[in-house]
Amino acid sequence: MRPLPPLSPSILALCFGLLAPVVQAEPQVPIRLDGQLLQPAWKTLADDRFAAELELPTGILQLGDDAAEREPLKPFQRHELKPGSRLDFKVVKPGRYRLLVQTGDDANLRLVPIRQTNEPPEQACRPWNGNAVQVPVAGVFENGQQLRDAYSGNTAIVQHGKVELTPAPDSNGLLLLEAADAPSEQPRDWRNATVYFALTDRFANGDPSNDRSYGRAPDGAQEIGTFHGGDLKGLTGKLDYLAKLGVDALWISAPYEQIHGWVGGGDKGDFRHYAYHGYYALDYTQLDANMGSEADLRELIAGAHARGIRVLFDVVLNHAGYSTLADMQGYGFGALREGMAQYLPERWTAWQPEPYENLHAYHNLIDYDHPAWSRWWGKDWVRAGIADYPAPPSVLVDPLKGSLAFLPDFRTEADTPVGLPEFLRHKQPTRAVERDNYRVRDYLTEWLTNWVREFGVDGFRADTVMHVEPEAWAQLRQQADQARRDWAKANPDDPMASEPFWMVGEVFGHGPETSDYQANGFDALINFAFQQEVAGVASDCLRRAEKSYLHYAKLLADNPGHNFMSYASSHDTSLFTAQHDGDLLRQHGLASVLLLSPGAVQIYYGDESARAFGPTGSDPYQGTRSDMNWDDHARPEITALIEHWQRLGQFRARHPAVGAGSHRQLSESPYAFVRQHGDDRIIVVQAR
Repeated sequence: MRPLPPLSPSILALCFGLLAPVVQAEPQVPIRLDGQLLQPAWKTLADDRFAAELELPTGILQLGDDAAEREPLKPFQRHELKPGSRLDFKVVKPGRYRLLVQTGDDANLRLVPIRQTNEPPEQACRPWNGNAVQVPVAGVFENGQQLRDAYSGNTAIVQHGKVELTPAPDSNGLLLLEAADAPSEQPRDWRNATVYFALTDRFANGDPSNDRSYGRAPDGAQEIGTFHGGDLKGLTGKLDYLAKLGVDALWISAPYEQIHGWVGGGDKGDFRHYAYHGYYALDYTQLDANMGSEADLRELIAGAHARGIRVLFDVVLNHAGYSTLADMQGYGFGALREGMAQYLPERWTAWQPEPYENLHAYHNLIDYDHPAWSRWWGKDWVRAGIADYPAPPSVLVDPLKGSLAFLPDFRTEADTPVGLPEFLRHKQPTRAVERDNYRVRDYLTEWLTNWVREFGVDGFRADTVMHVEPEAWAQLRQQADQARRDWAKANPDDPMASEPFWMVGEVFGHGPETSDYQANGFDALINFAFQQEVAGVASDCLRRAEKSYLHYAKLLADNPGHNFMSYASSHDTSLFTAQHDGDLLRQHGLASVLLLSPGAVQIYYGDESARAFGPTGSDPYQGTRSDMNWDDHARPEITALIEHWQRLGQFRARHPAVGAGSHRQLSESPYAFVRQHGDDRIIVVQAR
């Protein structure tokens, strides 16, 4: 095969610029305190994410160019780094601050106060000596009342305002105190939710017959970005496992139909990147065949509901999936460059690069200026910068209309009615129907909420929230609520028929604080601060979470209806196991600090079993999505770790006070705190 002709610079920018992460240099953000230039030492968190710690006295911290436009910088919140702008922050309380910066096309920063402890580390985290522990419980439990340690099952009677108990040998000094006669069930509260996030394709394979749907194939190498076989049946088969963890909500990756083919993965194009993760939608009205059938979805939801587990769909309003060779050939949209057909096999998706090329080189074959691209989504539906499609601005200039990673950006803000995209008019199967006077967002919200109406989906985890206008999210929520009522009316005997819809949003970098997003349909936002500020330090000993716990509980108490969802590992940040070199003692401590945290919490699949970082190629995030390590569960040390997570998870599930209650420290030695929510009250102790 002779070399292909080169691409023009504009097409190269389109095709290669953001199909995969680009390694960025350290941030070049001018930082001054009262005009004095600072030179922080940057720590690399990922290819385009950096952190620096600053010791700041009182004064005005200035970040960015000294331009006319100035914006007030709010702590914890994510701020866009716009060219020529400056952010000013008034440092009222001197101390240490962490500056988190993302470079590249989605450049942003966040300033986070670092809560300090006055204790020396050796005093804060000395090991438990194995002895019995006296715990002050006056004002929480009465003299003569029998308390139970939910971890060991041992009981003790309150005498003179104290109880004495010996923690279980495998508890690392932990006591979980509850009234021995406490009711086994309490009214549920979403602020006490335990959400388990399973990347479906990587979790459990319940039906191997659907593993190669649409001609998807393994690559025979590291299988970094291919489909691995996980499906809805696999999830259903693990519901009892999730119930034992105390999970009451299961967040699954988007199961609706994804692009059929692959794009070049990583900045080096060194692996085939399929849409196994659910973020490259093709048809919102159909299940992806790799995920299974509608009967499989009904079985999953019915089985989950029977166990008190809600099912949340990951949803995307911001963008559709990339075009691929497989979909171009299958649906007849787009076009090849003149004479390029000879370089393609009969099945285009089987194309292989030459030894001197990488997988990004398939773009050389494609004519992105051809009018046949109108047969794809069409210029009225998406901004894509090809053919006659509008070109998206930089997300730095316009985060709502900009394109993330050159994904086709839905024009959800447009008020002009549109018809169905050309390829959907002829696609089979599909439930997409032409509607009179529907805008882009009307179609998207109808398609997404039909999963609620028809199947009883209990909630959404919304992706890339900051890149869609609030009105679209508010509309999605309104229609989801109505769809939920319609489903409940048709299914009055379902255990979840009386449960309201729930929606949590991903606003990258947001902390636990309140925000306007929750006035536009969101019950909670993901708390990114927990991973950075709490999970690591407090997994060593729980005492180090005290100030954060107090802060979180106060936010919930002071703001009725407020909620957030804390996590320690995720698919697009990092794995806790990788951050701590697979240290099982740290993973043990993580269960305590996460599952005892105020507000909703999220377990990322395998947090409970120390799932290891996987093959990642030139994309550092792929390794966070390794296969669930079921085989490891037979190892005694992993079995013990999972049992620890189960004890804590079941304790949390029984007591809404853990996540939704007020917080008060009872003693310093041993470290003990009380949580109370209505009549529900518990005491947690860590003897160290």
